[in-house]
Amino acid sequence: MSSIPVTLAPFFQEYDLAQINLQRHADTIIERTLQFGNRAEIHWLFTQYSRPQIAAWLTRYAPERLPEPHNTFWRIILEVNA
Repeated sequence: MSSIPVTLAPFFQEYDLAQINLQRHADTIIERTLQFGNRAEIHWLFTQYSRPQIAAWLTRYAPERLPEPHNTFWRIILEVNA
C-alpha cells in the first residue's frame, strides 16, 4: 500500500502523515476521503481498499460519521441499503 496522497493532507491535520498506517487508520482514511476527496483521491481510495471494505464501512459508520448528501451519494454508488 502506498501512503496517503499529499493533497489529502489538509484533512488529516492532527496526524503526522508519515506515521499513518493505512490498515490501522483505514476507518478514518475512508471517512475523510469519501467526504472530502476529489476524483483522483477517490480513485486512490479504491485502489487501496476493496469495494466490499468501503461498503462495510458505510454500513457500520456512515450514518454517524458521514454527513448528507455524502452518505446518500455513496450508498447509491456502492449499492448499500440504509
